[in-house]
Amino acid sequence: MTAAVRAAAYKAEEMPPINAREVWRYAGWRGIPGESEEISSLLNEVTDEIAPVLTYRVCWCESGLLHRDGEPVLPFSAKSKNLSALLRGCESIVLFAVTIGIELDRRIAKYSRLSPSKALLLQAIGAERVEALADKFCDEYENNGCVQTRRYSPGYGDLPLEAQTELVRLLECEKRIGVTLNESLMMSPSKSVTAIFGLRRESGEMPHDSSKCAGCDNLYCEFRRSENNL
Repeated sequence: MTAAVRAAAYKAEEMPPINAREVWRYAGWRGIPGESEEISSLLNEVTDEIAPVLTYRVCWCESGLLHRDGEPVLPFSAKSKNLSALLRGCESIVLFAVTIGIELDRRIAKYSRLSPSKALLLQAIGAERVEALADKFCDEYENNGCVQTRRYSPGYGDLPLEAQTELVRLLECEKRIGVTLNESLMMSPSKSVTAIFGLRRESGEMPHDSSKCAGCDNLYCEFRRSENNL
């Protein structure tokens, strides 16, 4: 894949506001947002502290997608029937990575010792923010008249986490947005995401539901959205 890699940054004011309901979900809170005054107050406190230091960076590349015997040729050695089905009929593919910066990791490490409840909320805010950033990038991507598939990430469905290595290399993540990968295939900053989506001319019915949860085989994921909230 020889497409040029591009990078950009969003200002905090360009991002949608933090979604408290999603933060509760990532934190494992099963109540109704706002029903606990103490927890709501703590969330507001943590949000006010972390929001000013988050950074929103993205890098991406788009390339024509080759097909062999009707099947898309994936840009890495890992195999995935689900991803191949998703990209079938697409004329191009977009690889991208997003991150919200390393300062969140520093605050999480600090509060893991001082206040585990704050550390938990920081983890949840980080998960909500990086997903919001990925959503924003996909929503605003210039499709040039094509239909965009849902995005697909290493570790989802049957795409092994090992694909992360090649995606990080192809996207020049360390150079472009400061994201690195360790031997355990975990990214630093931790709240970073790599993903893929396809572009195709035909509208028609997509191979999978637009929700990434609906297309994932991990039915017991603790972060899986309910059918009413996909």
